[in-house]
Amino acid sequence: MRGATCTSLGGKVFCNLQQIQFIRRPFSIACQSLSVRRRRRHVLAGDFALSPKLSLKPVTADHLVLLPPARLGEEPGFEIQSEPRKRVIAVIASLTLSLTIFRLELLKRMVRAGHKVVAFAPDNDVRVERQLAAIGVDFVRIPMARTGLNPFEDLVTLWTLRRHLRQLKPDMVLPYTMKPIIYAGIAARTLAVKERCFLVTGLGHVFSDQTTPVMRSKVIRQLCIVLYRIAFRGAKVVFAYNEADAEDLRRYRMLEDNSKIVLVSGSGVDLEHFELSSPPQRGPVFLMIARLLRDKGVAEFVDAARQLQREFPDARFQLLGHFDCNPTSISHDQINSWVNEGVLEYLGHTDDVRPYLAACTVFVLPSYYREGIPRSILEALATGRPIITTNLPGCRETVQPGVNGFLVEPRDAESLADAMAAFARQPELAVTMGQRSRELAEAKFDVHEINRVLFAWMQLE
Repeated sequence: MRGATCTSLGGKVFCNLQQIQFIRRPFSIACQSLSVRRRRRHVLAGDFALSPKLSLKPVTADHLVLLPPARLGEEPGFEIQSEPRKRVIAVIASLTLSLTIFRLELLKRMVRAGHKVVAFAPDNDVRVERQLAAIGVDFVRIPMARTGLNPFEDLVTLWTLRRHLRQLKPDMVLPYTMKPIIYAGIAARTLAVKERCFLVTGLGHVFSDQTTPVMRSKVIRQLCIVLYRIAFRGAKVVFAYNEADAEDLRRYRMLEDNSKIVLVSGSGVDLEHFELSSPPQRGPVFLMIARLLRDKGVAEFVDAARQLQREFPDARFQLLGHFDCNPTSISHDQINSWVNEGVLEYLGHTDDVRPYLAACTVFVLPSYYREGIPRSILEALATGRPIITTNLPGCRETVQPGVNGFLVEPRDAESLADAMAAFARQPELAVTMGQRSRELAEAKFDVHEINRVLFAWMQLE
């Protein structure tokens, strides 16, 4: 028997079951992991056994070593492993740019660990393809209508994904966002890909809370639930970015085994790339970075700006983001109207938000879209900016009210204006709360720590 890979996380021992022989029972086994529930048990791992002192010792069939789980849990970061099995990994996205904006560090880590990584996405983005090639990731373009409901287009996406995956023969697939999860998950299932991992970065507007959802929304939601169930069947692990999404996965019984749902703190942020900086000393600059969708709270941001301009004429209100093909998108004419009114500065779209974050006083995202954990907020936290956002899943996880910012009610421009006015009246708040934001980013949202958790659950190193 070959050497085994074992990792201790949160008091549990995670092992490759194909490389572990259990000497005495019972053990609680689920999701290719071993959870030790009794005080003392024997484990023989390949050519080595794990001793109470966490040392490696050669053993024979009649030479067993006791492993007390309590002692193992006391050793932070304990890890004993042999050379990990190299895999072919397919990462599937619905937006090509997201591969470098949200997943670059994860992809780098996969390649450094010796895995072959192939990324799939629909957009033709030469710059992204070059960035991926530079880190050793292959790219394949696929047809996918990110926001459409045309079943024929979706069937083409499913068929194309299945064809590419059949040729690639991946050991693992890792799709994220709704359509890649559903169609890559189904395609991988039909091809018997054993290791299927999913990143639920947000369930989207289909699962947003509505007091009186129309019949069409109910039908679409139910269809999505059925498709999610098909895609998730037999999953290795399903990562959720917030507890509300995890609860919906359980409530709608999308998985057969809810123990496979793992909470992670979003996609994380590179704390070296987004450095701490001091806010400007001049009048308050309120910055919103988002896709130009009504569900992101753009109209509420403009309404709040109108209210503040009367009392604080030196305050500035900036919007940065790209236009979208989503049904709730803001039109060019509407943006131009707000700019001509003098209530809004539209900054266009950029591949590097750091200069804009450094130039602002407060970051604002009054979204009522069903967020995972907004990356724009994480970047603002790392830069050291106070946050004003809504008390909704995904957004509220980034704010400790009164410590590093304020939570407001969704679709409420008046409460948003009140929160923004606090920074106009007390400029020192931006400094103290901004420092707390950076501390929160370091403690909870470090991309490298989040990727370490992903790797442990996916057993990639």
